[in-house]
Amino acid sequence: MDRSTATFTHMGGEGVTWVGQAPFSNEKHIFANLGDGTYFHSGLLAIRQSVAAGVAITYKILYNDAVAMTGGQPVDGSLSVAQLTRQLEAEGISKIVVVTDEPAKYRNVGNLAPHTPVHHRDQLDAVQRELREHPGVSILIYEQTCATEKRRRRKRGKLADPARRVFINTAVCEGCGDCGVQSNCLSVIPAATEFGRKRAIDQSSCNKDFSCIKGFCPSFVTVEGGRLRRGRAVATDETLFATLPEPLLPDTGRPFNVLITGVGGTGVITLGALLGMAAHLDGKGVSVLDMTGLAQKYGAVFSHLRIADRPEDIHAARIATGEAHAVIGGDLVVTAGAEALSKVLAGKTRAVVNVAATPTAEFTHHPDWQFPQQRMQTQINEACGEGNTLFLDTTEMSRRLMGDSLYTNLLLLGVAWQRGLVPLSLAAIDKAIELNAAAVEQNRTAFLWGRRAAHDPEAIHRLTRSAPDAAENGDPTDLDTIISRRVEALTAYQDARYAQRYRRLVERVRVAESALRTTILSEAVADGYFRVLAVKDEYEVARLYADPAFRQQLSEAFEGDYQLRFHLAPPLLARPDPATGRISKRSYGPWMMTAFHWLSQLKVLRGTVFDPFRNTQERQMERQLLADYEDDVELLLAQLKPEALATAVELARVPEQVRGFGHVKAASVSQAHSRRTLLRAQLLAATGAPASAP
Repeated sequence: MDRSTATFTHMGGEGVTWVGQAPFSNEKHIFANLGDGTYFHSGLLAIRQSVAAGVAITYKILYNDAVAMTGGQPVDGSLSVAQLTRQLEAEGISKIVVVTDEPAKYRNVGNLAPHTPVHHRDQLDAVQRELREHPGVSILIYEQTCATEKRRRRKRGKLADPARRVFINTAVCEGCGDCGVQSNCLSVIPAATEFGRKRAIDQSSCNKDFSCIKGFCPSFVTVEGGRLRRGRAVATDETLFATLPEPLLPDTGRPFNVLITGVGGTGVITLGALLGMAAHLDGKGVSVLDMTGLAQKYGAVFSHLRIADRPEDIHAARIATGEAHAVIGGDLVVTAGAEALSKVLAGKTRAVVNVAATPTAEFTHHPDWQFPQQRMQTQINEACGEGNTLFLDTTEMSRRLMGDSLYTNLLLLGVAWQRGLVPLSLAAIDKAIELNAAAVEQNRTAFLWGRRAAHDPEAIHRLTRSAPDAAENGDPTDLDTIISRRVEALTAYQDARYAQRYRRLVERVRVAESALRTTILSEAVADGYFRVLAVKDEYEVARLYADPAFRQQLSEAFEGDYQLRFHLAPPLLARPDPATGRISKRSYGPWMMTAFHWLSQLKVLRGTVFDPFRNTQERQMERQLLADYEDDVELLLAQLKPEALATAVELARVPEQVRGFGHVKAASVSQAHSRRTLLRAQLLAATGAPASAP
């Protein structure tokens, strides 16, 4: 997680190494992380030693009431946060602070140790800066239930599920990724649009942590009340599908090994348990070994399933190297990993794999990260041998066919069974689904759709095709279409005259480039020039919220009676946070929709002497970017030669690096400026022209 804070310790020895290092180090203080489960087990002894040694150390005790490292088990211990503070006070700790996501629940807690302040988690940085100045041992108790556990308990009805969800207006989003940086959450997913890659919230996996709202961006909305609109299953004529043939099931005279792969929170373990029950119903011997690793949502999960005619034929629960007969890959990244591929043997293993693009931790810090689908498919193909793999997007199929991606793995199981990868009878699998007693009919239907997808993939493709043919709306990658759609967008942004300014410059590049028999530079300028012209200023953000398309997006995602709250940092109203110096966002109610409507009507003031935002630092920076880009295009036209074309295209695409709002945008502009200076120099060097000022 980009933290240079690692050290070595055994469980319960957290901070002990510092006792020996402190006298010989220039560091005056360190922090040591300690889980509540470890504290109850033996961590208190380490704290006691630090107190006895008199070292300057802050123990950050994570009180999340779950042993997250090994699967989310309940903590063996009964200490509350208040009792914890009392125990630590008795050990001689004079400085104890509680940090939590819900400070309000401590208002009526009267048995905290004396002088124990309670702070909101947003103040964590300021609290830590204060604690590092404390001369002795201090304690920071960070109390927040494990987010993954919260989601599990909400699904099981054991924890109240707040009627509040995060939604991103993709039209406003700049794709800068600051929301991912702030939240480190993999439920913030990429959303491909015609105007670049934006962000969206995966509502089915969202833990409702809400830290993504801290991203410095006006595209975040919280929807309070109402409920998620469940998609409707696609309607189809059952006669479209012929009677499905029964597959030839594998022999289980010797153990047949099935490896199920996926990520935490998607039902991989449930799938293994379901097949284990089906094997029992078939009278077979079976072993199921689950390798859950860390309990973090989206961590790699494996289920080793071994099925034989007799239980005594199974001598080990884990599938050995190269011994998997079948792989049911619920996640492409995990399936292409070293652990899964080590079980595969070319010519022996057959696999069905879901290719849905699941973001990895890399995406939270690198907004341009690309899902390496083709490379991973090639790795799996090579490991299994040509003709032994089937790749399909069962997540999208489940969403389109069932109205919810929740049934992805059952659909994938249906594909695997129909292709003969699961040595169990149809009746046993059906009975196991019934005994599981969770969404029985939906799971049966998902399994049936999987069988159909394996038998007649073309018919399923026709049913799940979500986008019209390119011929109906024009190919979005065609240069004429690119230009016309951006002219339309710029007309709505300002007016027809503004849009014609765009068209004239792009057409100049197109005419000049025609001699090279290519359009790659024109396409780059068509996109880059649009970006510096259609900046997301106050009027444009207001217009995009007032646009009926935003309401349409909401109605497709939510239903019922709900209200909206907008999380903004208006330039004339927002103030810097006294602790961090950064502008803080504030929450505004439904009345903002009226404000957006009226503000969008004032776009005629944009850039004029009557524009109240004209002289803000951000607007001045954007005007300079526009002037610089038009200067760059003139340079490209003057130096347009075959040997410089690649560099020219890179220079034309520099605005793609400029994203975000406020300080996020300022940082990206600084990086883009450095890139621009370098490319201009390379362009002039390639054509032999004298260097000029950037």
